[in-house]
This record gives sequence, C-alpha cells and structure tokens, in this order.
Amino acid sequence: MSRIGKYPVPLPSGVTAQVTDGTVSVKGPKGELKLKLVPEVNADIKDGAIAVTPREQSQRARAMWGMQRTLVNNLVKGVTEGYTERLEISGVGYRAAVQGKNLNLQLGFSHDVNHPIPAGIQIVCEKPTLITITGIDKQLVGQVASEIRSYRPPEPYKGKGVKYASERIRRKEGKKK
Repeated sequence: MSRIGKYPVPLPSGVTAQVTDGTVSVKGPKGELKLKLVPEVNADIKDGAIAVTPREQSQRARAMWGMQRTLVNNLVKGVTEGYTERLEISGVGYRAAVQGKNLNLQLGFSHDVNHPIPAGIQIVCEKPTLITITGIDKQLVGQVASEIRSYRPPEPYKGKGVKYASERIRRKEGKKK
C-alpha cells in the first residue's frame, strides 16, 4: 500500500477541480492546469479533496499510485502558490538580463547566449548575477532552470558557472607545485 497515495489531496478555498475521462483539471487564483492520469489509477473528488486510488493490485498500479497523487498535489500547489527556482551566476564578467521574450546570458563564451522564455514562465533578474524563475507548472519551472544551468554548469576549482541557489558546490584543490 502506498503511504503517499492513501492521503487525499485537500482543495483549498478558491480552487476548483474536475475529473473527466482520466484527466484532472484544477483551476485556482493563479491559473489552470491539467494532468492526464495513467490508466492504472483512478481519481475522485470527495469531501473537498481529490482521492487517487489504484484500479487493480498490480505492481505497476501500486507504483503509479503515489506518483500520480504527488503530481495532482503539484497541480493544486501550483495554482494556489506557484513555484520558484533561483539561480546564481558566479564568475568574472558573467551576467544575465531579460530582454523582451529572451534571457540574455553572458557566460564567458565568445558570444551571448539567448534563452527563449516559454509561455507560462516569468524570469526576473534582480541583480545581474541572480535569476528568479517563477510559474505555476513545477515541471516547466524545473526544466527551464535546468536548461539555463546547462549552458555553464559550475566547475569544481573556482566555482564559476550557473548554479541553483540551494546547491552547494564541492570544491577541489588545484595543482600543487
């Protein structure tokens, strides 16, 4: 039995949900999100909460049960609070700026890197070395943050590059004479 899946996802006030043909759609103050459930899992709305249950007792159904419940919880949290990811840039001359629908990154290459900002994502650069990515879709926010970080991942000797604000870089000692 799934320890996560057995708990229903509570719906806060101001959030409405619908389950139709295996698709859960949640509407809240920040927007609307949809999730297509896997066929092994069923969802019902009871007592102001979304309950996710497996349709059969197969290994795959039990494996998907907790994951699908977590994805539904991510929908509810996204339309009420939203998600934020912060990136820090360190390195001499490394900086970022938002220009229209693109994020312009100067990361020590011979050219600037322009990353297009997808729909549903807001990117703000409070400082030239701090990028804040916000949105209602947890997967999309994480994907955009990962793509930006992949342009110049932090290196272990000087720590130069783009890193998550919560990330800790393991530093290495340089060459010895």
